[in-house]
Amino acid sequence: MLSKCANPGCTVPFLYLHEGKLFRFDTAVDPGAVQASDKTSRHVEFFWLCQQCAGSFTLHYEPGRGITTVALIETQVRAASAR
Repeated sequence: MLSKCANPGCTVPFLYLHEGKLFRFDTAVDPGAVQASDKTSRHVEFFWLCQQCAGSFTLHYEPGRGITTVALIETQVRAASAR
């Protein structure tokens, strides 16, 4: 359940979907943790950035590390250098 902004440095509580930006990530669950299946299961998680943080940050999922906040400027630099 969403309770606050996903930015660790922000304490804005989640109140409305129309304020800020909602993110959906499909994360893999370790097959060893799922006893009834030998396949990797998918797990859907939702994260939210408040309006102020959404203007400066985005969220990125890294397997084994989890969700991290990334400055939008870093994202733009990565995209430009990939061209």
